[in-house]
Amino acid sequence: MQSGTYRGVSAEDRAAERRERLLAATLAVWGAPGGRVTMTRVCAEAGLSERYFYESFRNLDEALLAVLDAIASEIESVGLAAAEAAGDEPEARARASIAAFVALVADDPRKGRVAIIESAGIATLRPRRTALLRHFAHRLTEEIEDRHGPEVWGGASGEVAGLLFIGGTAELVTAWLDGALVVTPEQIVETATAMMLGALR
Repeated sequence: MQSGTYRGVSAEDRAAERRERLLAATLAVWGAPGGRVTMTRVCAEAGLSERYFYESFRNLDEALLAVLDAIASEIESVGLAAAEAAGDEPEARARASIAAFVALVADDPRKGRVAIIESAGIATLRPRRTALLRHFAHRLTEEIEDRHGPEVWGGASGEVAGLLFIGGTAELVTAWLDGALVVTPEQIVETATAMMLGALR
């Protein structure tokens, strides 16, 4: 049945549930080290036919973009929530926000691989990945300006500092996820926090 209610569940809710299954499957396939993501593999992982894939997405790129955006939104929301919960002290806010991001990636490395590593290897997604990195850099710069004044990270120099920190953190997490850098999550948090605070002095 494609319309109406079936076993107490509306057609819209069934379609939404299938979309969530496809998003979860896309993350599973895309985030697996060395795996090649295809629509066929995503559908097999979700246990759905390609007909249902096209119910939610026009093509594979659209599904990949939806997963990338969902991860970026989660990173932003957990980081902001952690910072707000930490109060007004700059060091506490910085450490809490960084720790929330690192914990998210440590708990589900697939999200880090997809958002930072794998998305860079797909030409159609690289512009979005770049835009997201710049978005995070801009949000960081706004936070610094709001709490420390424009003389700290104001104007173009602030955008440069923000990009350096966000880009550097992305490369750090890449090395960590790839196993090229053997450190603990706590070491990453402490080092990144110290770097940010050092840049504010």
